[in-house]
Amino acid sequence: MHWAEVIAENIADNCDNPVIATGISPTGIIHVGSLREPITGEAVRSAVESKGKKARLIYLIDSFDPLRECYPFLPEEYEKYVGMPISRIPCPCGKHRNYAHHFVQPFLDAVKSLEINCEVIWTHELYSEGKFTKCIDDAMTKRDDVIRILHEVTGKEENRNYAPFKPVCEKCGRFADPVLDSYEFPTVEYYCKCGFHGFCDIRTGEGKLTWRLEWPAKWTIFGTSAEPFGKDHAAAGGSYDSGKRIVSEIYGGNAPIPIPYEFVQLKNGGGVVQMHKSKGCPVTGLDAIQMTPPEVLNYMFLRVLPSRTIDYDYGMGILDMADEYDRMEAKYFSGVFKESEENSVKAYEIAQHNHVPASMPVQVPYRHLVSIVQMTSNFKEALDVLSRNTSFQGATDDDIKRIWRRCDCVKYWLNGFAPDAVKFTVLQTVPNSGEITMNEKVFFQALIERMNDCSWTAEEINDIISEKSKATPLGSKGAYAALYRIFIGKDRGPRLGFFLSSLDKKFVINRLVQASV
Repeated sequence: MHWAEVIAENIADNCDNPVIATGISPTGIIHVGSLREPITGEAVRSAVESKGKKARLIYLIDSFDPLRECYPFLPEEYEKYVGMPISRIPCPCGKHRNYAHHFVQPFLDAVKSLEINCEVIWTHELYSEGKFTKCIDDAMTKRDDVIRILHEVTGKEENRNYAPFKPVCEKCGRFADPVLDSYEFPTVEYYCKCGFHGFCDIRTGEGKLTWRLEWPAKWTIFGTSAEPFGKDHAAAGGSYDSGKRIVSEIYGGNAPIPIPYEFVQLKNGGGVVQMHKSKGCPVTGLDAIQMTPPEVLNYMFLRVLPSRTIDYDYGMGILDMADEYDRMEAKYFSGVFKESEENSVKAYEIAQHNHVPASMPVQVPYRHLVSIVQMTSNFKEALDVLSRNTSFQGATDDDIKRIWRRCDCVKYWLNGFAPDAVKFTVLQTVPNSGEITMNEKVFFQALIERMNDCSWTAEEINDIISEKSKATPLGSKGAYAALYRIFIGKDRGPRLGFFLSSLDKKFVINRLVQASV
């Protein structure tokens, strides 16, 4: 049984109205690793739904968090906004409602394109609507108990000055320190570092709970049944451990079923690196979905247990993952697979979010599309070239849309993330004949005779090249390199059989003729 089904079974058996919660703090550039949480949440939601029980997936935007520093990717002028809620800081580009909206909207676009069925909720709006009021009051009136619980859970010394709630200063707009002993519902007195002395009404969104109090407050507000979250929160003495105590002993609620997950590491070339919103990242969540087909990206996250680290390889790994997805798709529809492949086949099914195609889709190897996209100028041309080697008989509109989407992903990948080794342009003219050796010319002449009479399939072209390369002093390596040079000006390139069969037969033979004289 797939891990999402195990969790879903637990939820369905123990929750009447299941709510799965996910969320993010958009304080900076949101990287590809942040996709793991909503994809995990949607996998569990759809697995619950497949058991005949309606489940709600909410995506909480922590838009009332403070800007902690002026990050390197921000203009220097943003130094003056440090300490303010990110929902009240101007958008860096001027096109969004605020700072939080600027960083999270591209990510929400990526989430939407993955067909994640979630309800987006902004935390600053919950505060303004008074949804946190009871929890704030409970935290302030039971502050001694809060301090004791945090001490018992974390092992740290009790901090008698710990403030569960931070008001927003009326004058400077930054979070301030409350006068703890003066609290009387609904008013909190505070002194700000800017020198202002004021009063805050906890019902009006003029302040927020600290993280260890806010997270369990959300569980209470929404009745959260299960929640995926990063492994750092699941560590002993971490915020999930304290949240379990706070939600039960302070708010009178219940903790959700935890779904802790490992981090996603960025891999390309030499080693792996961890990603951080505060430091920027070469691959954002939107980048990932624009260069990886959505069904493949879903599969990448779902094929391993949440407790396992994922190395996201945005180089050749993109092609490998698409190939693996296609293999599992074929096995799913054939019903023939090894026991060791069962989990991956199930991950393919869950990646469709209960919308598995009715029949086996038309598959075009992703590596072939890398060549096709570079040989054509639009999708119509790409389809024309593909039709020379791929049968589209019985293809549905969804099949064509999927191929179109994959071509777009390949273009995006080639334009910013693909290694140079896979990039090429078909030469419009033959290279200088002086650069072509006599042995190479003899080899090309031998190919012309055989290729004139072949049926122009990738397999037959491969056989001809293989046969003739063995008979030339060039050897196989030299023969293949010679062919690549006269067509793309490089010593290496796409798989020759498919590449040449995708080109017009007359064009290929004319190029061989020109190169052999």
